Amino acid sequence: MATFIPEELEQDILSDLSEEIHELHEASEQTLIELELTPLDNELQRALFRSVHTIKGDLGLVGFMPMIEVLQYLEDILDLLRKGEATYTSLLSDLVLKLMDRVSGFVSDCIKHGKTEYDKVALDNTIAVIKTISANNQADHERLLQKAVNCLTESASSGDKDAESAKIELAKTGVPKSLSPEKQDDLLFFRELMKPIEKRAGYKEGRGDRLAVLAFYINGLCDEPLEEDQLAVACYVHDFGLAFMPNNLVTKTEALSAMESNLLRSHVYKSTRLIEHLNAWDEARKIVMQHHENIDGSGYPLGLTGDQICEGAKLLAILDRFDNLTHVSQDGAQPLSQAEAVIAVNKNYKGQLSQKWLRLFNQGMTKYLKQ
Repeated sequence: MATFIPEELEQDILSDLSEEIHELHEASEQTLIELELTPLDNELQRALFRSVHTIKGDLGLVGFMPMIEVLQYLEDILDLLRKGEATYTSLLSDLVLKLMDRVSGFVSDCIKHGKTEYDKVALDNTIAVIKTISANNQADHERLLQKAVNCLTESASSGDKDAESAKIELAKTGVPKSLSPEKQDDLLFFRELMKPIEKRAGYKEGRGDRLAVLAFYINGLCDEPLEEDQLAVACYVHDFGLAFMPNNLVTKTEALSAMESNLLRSHVYKSTRLIEHLNAWDEARKIVMQHHENIDGSGYPLGLTGDQICEGAKLLAILDRFDNLTHVSQDGAQPLSQAEAVIAVNKNYKGQLSQKWLRLFNQGMTKYLKQ
């Protein structure tokens, strides 16, 4: 491992750099998700090139030199892509994501600790491979991209390598392991109760399980994961209140009047009250109450913003929208595919969702869908 110590810079400059790198990283991930659907979209290809070019320029301005050379060669590959001299593939996506992760970690360590350790051998080996990719050897691109990805992957510890190569297996149900008998009884009861509620509300069967299983997967990507049992209960219970609404209102497809909208929104109170005397599920109750709140304050029932919303509710808000997009007809059209729904969540709810959890959702779903 090599150590890099940057020149002393003003905190404002470092803060601006961190924010822009973070935004460009997220933009790159979103572009890659869309390219999985439309790999020939030249505007998306150009957008990816611009993001990497801007990151390289930003690092050059502050003298973070170790990452600049590898980004230059990555930029060269993306230049071939936008010119039609290379083809977008999942391996190219893997390479971009891995290098963006390296850059983000590098910048974050420099800002937090005043220095960073990085794997110079892995970067040098990666550079040696990707600099050989050109317009004249298109038949070799996939092999070379795989070799470059391997250079980055093999630099990790053996545990990390296993994690990289392991197939992503989602849980079979939304019932976490190692629950106390009392909590397991509660959860199984909620799970069974969710089934007639799903049917009454017009949801495709198994919604509670789908949400809980996906919540476990995304939560597992977080450095500070939430309690799985509380998440699971919230996934099953959050729509219980819909069972006590007029059925023609719950399933109505036309625009709701203001009175109807207010009545429908009250389901969060009804759902919350059903578990208000179960002290074991205090955090789940908070998640249920807040899962329709938005980061920008446009949600309900209380119009909470930012950190006023609990982390579990921020995650459930994303997954709830995603499941609706993939299992409920949209304005008479068929539900979206999972890949299309990931894109729609990012586009349709901009500013409303937690960037932290949205980034983890994007990362997790990108890896999962590639399988």
